This record gives sequence, C-alpha cells and structure tokens, in this order.
Amino acid sequence: MRSAEIVVAEGNEGPYGVAVGGDGAVWTTLVHAGAVARVARDGVVSRFSVDADGSRPSVIVAGPDGAVWFTRNGDERIGRIGADGVVSSVEVGSGPYGLCVGADGALWFTLMNVDRIGRVTVDGEVSLFELGSSGGFPAMITADEGGVWFALNQGNAIGRMAPDGAVVLHPLPTEGAGPVGISAGAGGVWFTELLAGQVGRIDADGKIVEYPLPDRSSKPHAVVATDDGGCWVTLWGSGSAIRLDAQGAVTEEIPLGENSEPHGLAVGANGEVWIALEIGVLAHIHA
Repeated sequence: MRSAEIVVAEGNEGPYGVAVGGDGAVWTTLVHAGAVARVARDGVVSRFSVDADGSRPSVIVAGPDGAVWFTRNGDERIGRIGADGVVSSVEVGSGPYGLCVGADGALWFTLMNVDRIGRVTVDGEVSLFELGSSGGFPAMITADEGGVWFALNQGNAIGRMAPDGAVVLHPLPTEGAGPVGISAGAGGVWFTELLAGQVGRIDADGKIVEYPLPDRSSKPHAVVATDDGGCWVTLWGSGSAIRLDAQGAVTEEIPLGENSEPHGLAVGANGEVWIALEIGVLAHIHA
C-alpha cells in the first residue's frame, strides 16, 4: 500500500480525530486551533471555526443525520457541523472525549473527568449514566448491536454499557496497560494498550486476548476494526500505522515520518485509510 499526505493545518494546530462522511469527504479536528477541517473528494480543504477559546475539538464521527459531530474536550460541549455548514454545539459535562454512533441512532460519548457515559440525540437531548467507579478516566468508545464498549484508561479495564445503563467492567490481564482506542468489529472488540505496547481484543463473553507488538514502546493509540476481522492501529510513539489480521499478527506497517505523532484514523468504504498527524497533515493510505 502507498501513503500520501494532504496539508490541512499549520504544524502547531494538531490534527487529531478523523471521520469519513457519507459523501466521501474526510473531516479532521484541529485540537489546538479550535477548528475542524474538511477535505473534499477533489482534495480541496475547507475550515470551520468553533469560535471558542480552549474548546479542543477531539474525536469526530459522521452522524446519522448527515452532519459531523465532535467532542470539545476543553469546554464541556459536543459540536456539530451540519450539511449546510452551520456550526452548533450542546453542553454535556466535564471532559467529553470519546464519541460514537450507537445502534439506537444517538451519539454516545465519554466524560473523562467525571466517570460517566453520555448519550445525546440528534435533537440535542442529553442523558448521563454513572460508571460506578472513581478516577477511571473513560477514553474512546464504540458501539455494537446492543450497547457501547469503552476503554477505562486509568481503571485499566474495558467496559460495556447496556442500553439501560447497566455496566460491566472487564479488568485487563496486564497491569498499567493504559487502554485508549477501541473499535467493535467482526469477532469482537479491538482496543489499544498505550502504555503496554499491546493491542487487545475482547469478545461478547468478556474473554480478553492481548497481542504484544514488536516495538513495545510504540504507544498504540487509535484503532479501527476492519471487515476481515483484523484492524488498523496508529503507533503514536513510533510514527507509523500497522495492520493486524484476525489472529492479531502484524501484516503491514506504514511509516509516517519521524515525529509525525499519528493520532486518530478512519477507514473509508473502499478500504482507504486516513490518519491525522500532529505535524498538520492527513496521511492517506491506499492500494
């Protein structure tokens, strides 16, 4: 596979989350700039200001309403950019970070600072659910057919919340693993262990398998499950992205450049991969 780059920001503006819209455009949050960038299919880059100091746009997803939604980790809000380009937001609570679309058509999110999972409808109705833990620091979140899974970064566990708010936590076998990224896919839910240099998978019964990476200092960050049962992972520490097969073996590694600091990633309908690099660009990996 080949990698190309598209400049979307200044080097200090920090592209972070990535999402592919229904029209094929690619969106990325600029965490240090209080803005969101859009790359059209013809490569034209446009920019949307959040108009709020310290808002820190972070994780972004394509919503069920044709808009894109993103967490604003710095100011307790979730933002929305409609198909008409109108920017709006809804207040949700302290430390919104992870975000996904649930099977119920609502947006589900994590509140890192208060150990809660939240739900917001496309009409802006917010519900919050307690995790029953303290200092767990819920990070990214993903949805399956009946609930949501989340990485409990400081709690060293993977959790699942049912639609009624009931929570089950699954402690990780490796102590101090620091789980961050998580993505549901065929055969289970993939997650990353930032501090342990491992990628893991948990099945519906709570069985966990961990896969040590060749470079244990590579800091695996974001993960996206693929249709073949494997996943793509960004390696923040080593400046690359890797692909794992359904058995957890690394089948491919794409160098992204020294000090590139890859964060979020997204996989398009055609299998192309988009990765946000801290240096101000989106990496585009294609066959």
